[in-house]
Amino acid sequence: MKKIVLVLFSLFNIFLFSQTLGSKLEKKTLALGEVGTFRVTISNLQGKEVSSAPKNELLPFHFEEIKDSTTAQPDYYERIIEFAVFEEGNFKIPALDFRIGGKMYNTIPYEVEVVNTAQKGDPLNDIMKNKEVNLQITDYWQMYKWYILAALVVLALIFIIYQIIKYGKKRKNSPQLMTNQTLKDLELLKKKKYMENGDYRSFYVELIDIARNFMTKQYDIPADVLLTDDLIEVMKLNNTISPENEKIVEEIFLRGDLVKFAKTFPDQTMMSADFEDMKGFVKRSSKDLEAEELRTGV
Repeated sequence: MKKIVLVLFSLFNIFLFSQTLGSKLEKKTLALGEVGTFRVTISNLQGKEVSSAPKNELLPFHFEEIKDSTTAQPDYYERIIEFAVFEEGNFKIPALDFRIGGKMYNTIPYEVEVVNTAQKGDPLNDIMKNKEVNLQITDYWQMYKWYILAALVVLALIFIIYQIIKYGKKRKNSPQLMTNQTLKDLELLKKKKYMENGDYRSFYVELIDIARNFMTKQYDIPADVLLTDDLIEVMKLNNTISPENEKIVEEIFLRGDLVKFAKTFPDQTMMSADFEDMKGFVKRSSKDLEAEELRTGV
């Protein structure tokens, strides 16, 4: 008799303190795209924690979860999933894992049949006619404002890049910068000691090359390609270079041609004078350009 009482007492405790896991599939046959409902309930939780697959990841691949809501109370748990299937056929919902207070439980498996209820030749009718909506300027702004702002940003960047390049080129070709660079080139020529060594031919060849390059960039005269006689004529027609500077350039260039063809043999004093005159011409070039700007009103 005592054994019977103990067995009954044990069974009573199991039913009294155990959790009840239940699941329900409202419809086992669904139309293509029709919304179905799958429900899982757990009662008699006694405050135990329930864990399962994350939201929208409980059902298998073919089940498109539309809504996944969970209700959790100290003694009751409910998870309701609304879903749809967009392919015809039979699809299985396997036994799903639910962990209750550290112990694993499983729902029973289900099978869902999805059928296409549309018949061939059925007319397709709109539920309601299309409605025309009059859009205001503010509506268009809300629709396209990000595209407009992006376009303005791109245009601003293009303008900034253009100004930077333009400023960089201007700085690179500025008269003062060209003057300083040419003076450095002249100092490098002096350090080669052509004058001290009597190498007048090398001295005049490099001196005139430096002068031609300087005039080409500083005065925008094609001095690097013109013959000496043509260059002198262009200088006089151009009127950018002052008469004083024209005279220096003309004398040094003509002397350079004579040296080149061995028709004259200048000494160190002459070479030194021509070097200083060319250096003075380079330094005074900025005054020529200032006078030209005043004359043309640029």
